[in-house]
Amino acid sequence: MKTKKLVMAALMAALACIATMIIKVPSPLKGYVNLGDCIILFAGWIFSPTYGFMAAAIGSAMADVFSGYVLYAPATFIIKGIMALIACYGYKLCSKKCGDLPSRIISGILAEIFMVLGYYVFEGFLYGFIPSLVNIPVNAVQGVAGLIIGVILVKIFKGNKMLKVE
Repeated sequence: MKTKKLVMAALMAALACIATMIIKVPSPLKGYVNLGDCIILFAGWIFSPTYGFMAAAIGSAMADVFSGYVLYAPATFIIKGIMALIACYGYKLCSKKCGDLPSRIISGILAEIFMVLGYYVFEGFLYGFIPSLVNIPVNAVQGVAGLIIGVILVKIFKGNKMLKVE
């Protein structure tokens, strides 16, 4: 079973990398908007915390490296990995009281808020905190898109036995 978990986490890391790289819209401060967050949330919701963190962190950081955003890769590793943890634990905590869909939405919103704030702080140290404000709305749009697509992915694959790897 451990081999299956590793293979599925590696596959999810590759999907996160591809989803991040396939559509890249440059943001005002040298970053870019992408679709990777849907895979980050998906990984957080379907994997254990460790596998979800590693799939999200490695896949997203690899996308930064491969796309020429090497400076962002360490921050991305931490931010995207923690996003998966927030999605995982937030879902587990909420699902007992709120049900499936509301729990995914709540945990996804919390994870995306963390992403927006994480990149704001990172870019604040790089470029200054006032100029970094310009990326908050752009990152928020990315977060909303990631949340919507992530929820759709879970709905599509919810009954798939291959994804039951916890």
